Amino acid sequence: MPLYSYRCKACDHGFETLVRSGETPACPSCGSAELSRQLSNVAPEGKSGTIVRSARRMAAKEGHFSNYARAERPKG
Repeated sequence: MPLYSYRCKACDHGFETLVRSGETPACPSCGSAELSRQLSNVAPEGKSGTIVRSARRMAAKEGHFSNYARAERPKG
């Protein structure tokens, strides 16, 4: 399933969501189906490792480790 960025026309809320083929998402803020699909940023070639490390540092700082493999999570 591809990840798409949307902006709600009703409440101007921006969000990203996974979309199955033929499925129309709804705004998580107001529930409206009037959305405009936005251009998403693409990770530059060769930079994805840096992006993953940065996201992992931010997740650890926030106290959750959901994007870490079980072996990488802190013990305890």
